[in-house]
Amino acid sequence: MEVAVTYLTHACMELRLGNRKCLLDPWLTGPAFARGWWLLHEPPADWKQRLCSADLIYISHMHSDHLSYPTLKILSEKRPDIPIYVGDTSRPVFWNLEQSKVQLTNINVVPFGVWQNVDEQLRFMILMDGIHPEMDTCIIFDYKGHLILNTVDCTRPNGGKLPLKVDLMMSDFAGGASGFPMTFYGGKYTDAWKASFIKNERKKLLNYKAQMVKSLQPKIYCPFAGYFVEAHPSDKYIKDTNIKNKAEDLNALINKLAPNILTWTPLPGAVLDLGLALRDPRDRNWITAPPAGVKLYKDSWEMDLYLKELNRAIGHEVFKHRSWIQFYYSWAGFRDYNLVVRVIETDDRFEALADGFDYLVDFLDLSFPAARPEREHAYLEVGLLYKSGLQQWYWVNYHINGEQLTSPSKVLRQDLITLLPPEHG
Repeated sequence: MEVAVTYLTHACMELRLGNRKCLLDPWLTGPAFARGWWLLHEPPADWKQRLCSADLIYISHMHSDHLSYPTLKILSEKRPDIPIYVGDTSRPVFWNLEQSKVQLTNINVVPFGVWQNVDEQLRFMILMDGIHPEMDTCIIFDYKGHLILNTVDCTRPNGGKLPLKVDLMMSDFAGGASGFPMTFYGGKYTDAWKASFIKNERKKLLNYKAQMVKSLQPKIYCPFAGYFVEAHPSDKYIKDTNIKNKAEDLNALINKLAPNILTWTPLPGAVLDLGLALRDPRDRNWITAPPAGVKLYKDSWEMDLYLKELNRAIGHEVFKHRSWIQFYYSWAGFRDYNLVVRVIETDDRFEALADGFDYLVDFLDLSFPAARPEREHAYLEVGLLYKSGLQQWYWVNYHINGEQLTSPSKVLRQDLITLLPPEHG
C-alpha cells in the first residue's frame, strides 16, 4: 500500500504516505482531563513501536486527549528528537512542557496556511479554526496530489474555506465534551430535562457534521476523535447520562444525504488502503479489518498508576500558601465581567472548615476584596468539597429569574502544580 491509514485509537491515526509515517494526536495511554476521560478502544499491541518509529507527529491542540503527556513521556524516553509539528496558536500547545519534565527536542511551531515540505512528494499545511483560533487547528496532507483533510475538533475549520473533493476527510463526531448539563441539578435540571437537552444537542451536532461532509464532497469520510469513556467509578453518573453520538449513525446519515461518499467506521488496527479505494470503490477490500481475536475495547486502564500522581498533586505544599489564589485567577485571565464569587472550603457535610479558604473574587477588575463591592453585581457563593483526595465538586446556589439552581462542577488542582513559581514549592 503506497497510501495507508491505520486507526490506532480516539484521534490517533497513522498515515503511511510513500516511505513516510505520520502520526496524528497520539493519546495512547493514560487518562485525559485529570481522570475524567479514558480510552474506549485498545490500541494495537505494537503502538509503542509505531509511536517511536514515526517520521513526524502532528498535535492539533493543547487538550489532553490530543496532547497526552503520558504518551509523550514514553516517546521522549526512546525518540525525543522525532519532529513534532503544531500550529502557531496564541495559546501555545506546549505551554506546560518544561513543568511536565517530558524531554522533547524537536518541536516545530509553524505558521498557519503555509505548506511545509517533508520531501519532494509530501507536504502538509496547518490551518486554524474559525471559532477557536486561539487554540484549535486542523491539517491537510498532500501526497502526490492526493489530499487528506483532518479537521479534528475544529468547529469551523479554516473559517469554512476548505478544499472540495479531497480523497479522505476525518473529523470528530461524538459530542459530550462539556460538563453541561450532566453536572447540574436543581430547578429545571431534572434527569428528564437533561436527557432531552443532550439528545437534541447530539442530533444538532450529527446534522451539522453530515451537512459539512456533504458540502465538501470528500471521496471517503471517517469519523474519529470521539472514542473516549468516563471509566472511573466515581463518574458512573456522567457516563450513564452523557450519551454520545455513534460513528455508525453519522455515517448512515451521510450515506443517506450523499450516497456517492464512501464512509469508514474505524476499529483499532484497521487499515484503509486509499489507492485501492479510489481505484475501485465497490471493492470493500480497501479496508483491512483488525486481526481476528484481538482486543478492541478496553476493560482496564491501570488507573492506580495515574491516580497516585494526581493525588500527590492535590496534596502539594503550594496549597499551604494563600498566594496561589491570586496567581491562579490572574493566570486564568477571566475579567471585565460584573461578577463576584465567594469561595468557601468545606468538609464532606458542606460545613465551612475553620482553617479553610474563604475569599472573594471580583471578576470586574480581577481583585480580591475583603467585602462585596457596593455597586450592583451578580453574586455566587461556591462551596469547595474535597472528596476522596482527588475529586472536588463545587455547589453554586444562585437565582435566575427567581428560580434557584444548584450546580456542581469539577474543580481540579492539577493545573496549579505546574503554574506556581519555584518559591511556592
